[in-house]
Amino acid sequence: MSRNVAILMGGYSSEFEISVKSGEVVFETLIQNKNINVYKIIIEKYDWYHVDYKGSKFPLDKKKFEIIKKNEIVKFDIVFNTIHGEPGENGEIQEYLERLNIKQTSSRSKEAKLTFNKTRCKNEVSKFGILTPKSLVIKKGQIDKDDLIINNLNFPLFIKPNEGGSSFGISRITKRDDIIKSLKKCYKENSDALIEEEIQGREISVGVIFYNNEVTALPPTEIISHNEFFDYNAKYKGQSDEITPAELDESKIKEVKSLAIKIYQKLNLRGFTRSDFILKNNKFYFLEVNTNPGLTKESILPQQAKAAGININKLFESVLK
Repeated sequence: MSRNVAILMGGYSSEFEISVKSGEVVFETLIQNKNINVYKIIIEKYDWYHVDYKGSKFPLDKKKFEIIKKNEIVKFDIVFNTIHGEPGENGEIQEYLERLNIKQTSSRSKEAKLTFNKTRCKNEVSKFGILTPKSLVIKKGQIDKDDLIINNLNFPLFIKPNEGGSSFGISRITKRDDIIKSLKKCYKENSDALIEEEIQGREISVGVIFYNNEVTALPPTEIISHNEFFDYNAKYKGQSDEITPAELDESKIKEVKSLAIKIYQKLNLRGFTRSDFILKNNKFYFLEVNTNPGLTKESILPQQAKAAGININKLFESVLK
């Protein structure tokens, strides 16, 4: 008997369009599998609905996570979660589906809440002996904390949303005069601003998946931005070079893969993740882990899977087991 799979996409954050692109790629890939029925489910702040291949909309019953289509009630066996940011990556959707006893493909609610909060996640990862950049958090309403920042951190600094992704609301600053403007930009995305010392080195990203019944680190990618840092344009508009596999010594590849697996296992993560590091003076510094990484054709994790000899059909089907 074929299973009904909901491809969840959209969300409440600035990452809406990117999530829809990821969801579309997953849908177009899984629709080729004759053993499953796939449904696109769009999540907006005040409207959850199914869109069929003709573009027709059907409402979704939030109480039961079901759709009524042509007088037929469609229930789902599993949800493929491709929402970046809220509510799909912060534990909200996970908690909702856990209450309904519906499986979903990313990490559980408790772990998602932890990893979505960059500061909490870094603090937890540092307990495993993994290096992280020096940082502090400034809450909205405490915008006049210049002295606290200046006295505790060294320029250059990154100011970024403590919860969020895709480089929305992030700034790199080199002087005190830029602090207030950058905080205001950050607060448009999140009420907590993470102020972090820049670690100047090589940016390395490692995807981790559960494949063939084992936790597997994919070939790492080195990201070389054409801009000041790996910003939105670098990520999504081709203004970066993404080298997969990264041109590292075999020992460093083994080391960074081991770190990514350690984070995945110690934090009890599930599904696909991507951990980002900076390599400086032969040491890896952990930046963050993304528990719903991009799955578009331009995204890093599918590139890494391809380099590992895993085609995209098998990659996406692996989380449905």
